[in-house]
Amino acid sequence: MRNNKQHSSHSHHNHGDMDHSKHDHNEMEHSQMDHGKMNHSAMDHSKHDHNEMEHSQMDHSKMNHSAMDHSEMDHGGHMMHMGDMSKKLKVAIILMIPLLLISPIAGFTILKFPGSEILQLILGTIIFFYSGTPFFSGAKGELKSRKPAMMMLITMGITVAYTYSVYATIMSLNGHMGMNFWFELATLIVIMLIGHLIEMKAIMGAGDALKDLASLVPKKAHLKSGKDVELSELKVGDLLLVKENERIPADGLILSEAFVDESMITGESRAVNKKTNDLVYGGSLNQNQPFEMKVTTLGKDSFLNQVAELVKKAQAQKSNLENMADRVAGYLFYAALIVGIFSLIFWTISSNFSFALLLAVSVFVIACPHALGLAVPLVVSRLTSISAKNGLLIQNRTSLEKINTIKYALMDKTGTLTDGNFIVRNVINFTDETDILQIMAALEGSSTHPIAQSIVSAAKPLENLKVEAVENIPGVGIKGQVNQNFYQIVNYKYLRENQLSYDEQKIAQYLDLGLTVSFLINEQQDVLGFIALGDSPKADAKAFINGLLAQGITPVMLTGDNKETAQKIASALNIPEFRAELKPEDKAEIVKEYQKKAGVLFIGDGVNDSPALATATIGFAIGAGTSVAISTADVVLVNSNPSDVLDMINISKRMLRKMKQNLWFGAGYNIIAIPVAAGILYPFTGIYIDPLIAAVLMSISTVIVAINAMGLRYDKK
Repeated sequence: MRNNKQHSSHSHHNHGDMDHSKHDHNEMEHSQMDHGKMNHSAMDHSKHDHNEMEHSQMDHSKMNHSAMDHSEMDHGGHMMHMGDMSKKLKVAIILMIPLLLISPIAGFTILKFPGSEILQLILGTIIFFYSGTPFFSGAKGELKSRKPAMMMLITMGITVAYTYSVYATIMSLNGHMGMNFWFELATLIVIMLIGHLIEMKAIMGAGDALKDLASLVPKKAHLKSGKDVELSELKVGDLLLVKENERIPADGLILSEAFVDESMITGESRAVNKKTNDLVYGGSLNQNQPFEMKVTTLGKDSFLNQVAELVKKAQAQKSNLENMADRVAGYLFYAALIVGIFSLIFWTISSNFSFALLLAVSVFVIACPHALGLAVPLVVSRLTSISAKNGLLIQNRTSLEKINTIKYALMDKTGTLTDGNFIVRNVINFTDETDILQIMAALEGSSTHPIAQSIVSAAKPLENLKVEAVENIPGVGIKGQVNQNFYQIVNYKYLRENQLSYDEQKIAQYLDLGLTVSFLINEQQDVLGFIALGDSPKADAKAFINGLLAQGITPVMLTGDNKETAQKIASALNIPEFRAELKPEDKAEIVKEYQKKAGVLFIGDGVNDSPALATATIGFAIGAGTSVAISTADVVLVNSNPSDVLDMINISKRMLRKMKQNLWFGAGYNIIAIPVAAGILYPFTGIYIDPLIAAVLMSISTVIVAINAMGLRYDKK
């Protein structure tokens, strides 16, 4: 990596050197990417040609090559479309209503009329074969992968309930007493579909980050000759014209001077003064003056593509996480299958087939994962709802299940710990006779430099001052006449070198915050006052850091800014560790480095943070940040308040406890219920569980799980 220092035409504006002994504000630092090293660290494209994404096209389908389609979910290797599942749920609910009216429930039937048994059979059969197909397909996939889990257990339960209900209906039509489970079958399918739809929504945003990256690049480029061409027609060496307020279409070298907003690369809010032969990146935003450039990089080697590859790889790793409930369901499947078959054989031999079938059906019905299937989705639904009301949008709940492993909180600086706005923070007058803000704004009036524009903006409305003979002072600042009085805007270094008198203690408090300080002096070299500009910590940033430390989580600040400014911010906020002058791939690699020690949460807001957000155990995006960062993160902080992370940590820990409690109960009660349903007590006490009681117990377990989930509360810290 190399560090290129970009020199401003206004040399007194420097963000790079904030050390007390050396406060020279004559440079603006901006670390740029060395393409050679970026290419070296990125994925080996010769081995991954199938992932190639032409920068000139930024094809969404290619960018989503390895990402799961946001409207689908994989169960046992089978892809189910969310829209289809929603449609099947609606049909099941509509048909369940008349089943409720005509089915016997606890020995009582609301409506009974000739032919009601046939209607139950018809409605139940439609629900089973139409609305139950996602589970059949999922079970097929689980069988193929030889990993029976939730889908196999659900399929076994609804199949047994359907088969027995058909048998009971036929017996009833032939004049024999028979108890069916049509309504229980319908409710089981409805509840399972709802649970899986909730699960699917939790992973809907998987490919959105990559689509947002694609949207950063314009569809056409302006050739220097005046012709507009599709990006697919661009070649390395082409000369382009980039107009004001347009995004740059490709990576290349600038052939003139301009200010470019590279916040999508650096995460830093200030514009960068680009000069001849400086590198510019596709997707960056040109500001207020057109410039010419030469294309140097296209296709898979472009900056945005490499960011996309980093995001894509991290998301693919995260999507392979196993679901705790599925593992439990797998064990429960084998337990119910073995006990049910054993019960059928044992009681057929020792009693009769009818009694044996009764008990076998009870085993399969009581083992149906009503409670287990909702153990996680109900808590997730509750968590999502109450968190959203408090400004926390959860996009990937799976990652939150690892909250207890978190020992490090890595975070971006600008926009996360700081306000993200490079503006005038303080104006200090040493004399009542001069309005230094008005005079400095008058001198800066003709400059396009972002700091100059900040001063002008802060001074509006400007007084009608006469400005003459304005000129730059290399390495110092600017000078000129305002209303025929001579003034200079100078940096801190000028004050020290010329041994001017100033209040060092008053200045130091602003330098300690990593702010840029510009001074106004008159012809007699008297310091009339100063303006402190830059990005400052958010009001509650220090409390947030202390909150992390109190929970045993070590905060680590990561930034593309220079080391001096990073040191000041870290010291001011009590942050024990920081890394500076970083690139996107650096942040992701540092996340991986810390993940070797323990779980890592990452907080960021820029495109440059996307790979780190996707790589981290849990990624938090500041809501005011870019859409790319937001769609890559696991949690979005809508209020852009980092302290909300503490609330999310607390509620996630409670969520995990609720999930584990529900899973233990959803499966644990079967440790007692399944053997009892199999008739283990019958020889000694005459007690057994018939299918009706089994269905009631199954329903009660679901109610208990639901009540426990609703007990999840959001406590604002």
